[in-house]
Amino acid sequence: MMTEQTDGVMSMSVIEDGKQDQRAKETAPTQAPPARPRGFLVLAAIAAVALFVVIFLGIHSRSAAASELGSETESSAVPIVSVIQPKSNTSAEEVVLPGNTQPLNDAAIYARTNGYLKKWYFDIGAHVKQGQLLAVIDSPEVDQQLEQAKSDLKNAQTTEELAQITADRWNGLLKTNSVSKQETDQYVHELSARQATVASMKANVDRIQQLQSFEKVYAPFTGVITARNTDIGALIDAGSASAPKELFHISATDRLRVYVAVPEVDSRAAETGAKATLTFDEFPGETFEGTIVRDSDSIDPASRTLNVEVDLNNGNGRVKTGAYAFVHLKMPRVAPTAAEALVVPANTLLFRSEGLRVGVVRDGKAALIPITIGRDFGSTVEVIAGLRASDQVIVNPSDSLTNGTEVRVSKQ
Repeated sequence: MMTEQTDGVMSMSVIEDGKQDQRAKETAPTQAPPARPRGFLVLAAIAAVALFVVIFLGIHSRSAAASELGSETESSAVPIVSVIQPKSNTSAEEVVLPGNTQPLNDAAIYARTNGYLKKWYFDIGAHVKQGQLLAVIDSPEVDQQLEQAKSDLKNAQTTEELAQITADRWNGLLKTNSVSKQETDQYVHELSARQATVASMKANVDRIQQLQSFEKVYAPFTGVITARNTDIGALIDAGSASAPKELFHISATDRLRVYVAVPEVDSRAAETGAKATLTFDEFPGETFEGTIVRDSDSIDPASRTLNVEVDLNNGNGRVKTGAYAFVHLKMPRVAPTAAEALVVPANTLLFRSEGLRVGVVRDGKAALIPITIGRDFGSTVEVIAGLRASDQVIVNPSDSLTNGTEVRVSKQ
C-alpha cells in the first residue's frame, strides 16, 4: 500500500513537472531563426542585379560605339568642300600684270685706250653727276706717241716755213723775169706739199691727244654706279679681239620704266597718257603712280600681247632697278553683258572633255555647270553665262567630282 502511494506521489510529481515545463516553454521568449541563410539570399540577389547592370551597360556602350562609328564612317565618306559666291562685275575692272623696273638710262663704261688703271674714285652705290671723273688710266705708250707726233709736227712746220720763204722769193724774181715760170711753179708746188704734210701731222697730233683724253673716264650722265669691275693696277686692253671688259656700270634711277606685256584682249585700255598703279612686295600696302608713255603699236604674233612702257618717278630712290613690279591697269567695260557678268577665282574651273565647267552645291549635292568665260584677269576670270549670283561655287574641286555627288560645305 505504501508502494502504491509512493507511485502515486511520483506520478503527481512527474505531472507537475510536465506542467511547469509547459508553462516555462509558453512563458520563455521566442528565439529568432538562424541569420546565415537569409543574408546569403540577400547577397545573391544583389550580385545578380549587379551582374545584370554590368551586362546591360556593356551591351549598351558597344551598341552606342558601333552606332557612332557607323555615323562617323558615313559622315567621313561625304566629301567636304569649300565654297565661295561669285562676285558681280563692276563697270571698270582692273588687270594686274607683272613687270620689272629698269632705269631710264643705263650704260656700261668701257676704256677707249690701253694701259693700266691708275686710280678709281667711286664704288658701287655711289651717286655721281654727269661729267664727274670716275677713274684714271696710265697709258705711257700714248703719251710717248703724242710727244713723237708733236715733234714731227714741229719739224713739218719748220719745213713748211722754209718752203713758204722760197716760194715767195721765186715769185718775186718771176715778176722781174729773173727766173723762169717753170722753176717758180716747182717751188710753189713744193710749198703746197709741205702744207699738206703739216695738216696731216696736226691731224695725227689731234688723234693722239684724243686718245690721251680717254685716259680719264667720266660719267656720261647723272646716276648711280651699279657695278665696278676693275681695280688699281688692272690691265686695260681696249683693242682686245675678245669682248672688252667694262670698267663701271651706271644707271639713272631718278626715273624708272616698266615694260608690260598687255594681253590683246585688254590692249584697248593701254592708252598713252593713262595712269597706272604699281605695287611692290617690298612695300606692302603702298601704291606708286606711273604713266603709260608709249607702246609698240603692234601685237606680238607669238605671245599675242602689246608691249607697253610705264614710267615711274623715283626721285627719292626708294624703288630699286630690277625690282619685280605688279602693274594695275584699269580696263573699261564695253561688253553688252557687263551688268550680268560674274567673277570667280581661277581655281574653281574644271576642264573636262565636254567643255569648261564649275562645280556648285545645290541641295547638298554637287552639280557641274557649263559656263562661258569672258576676260581672264589672272587670278580671277569673268563668267558671262551659265552661273547664278546665288550659286555656291566649289573652290579647288576634285577631278573625280561628278554630278549628284553628296557633299558637305566646310564651315570655315
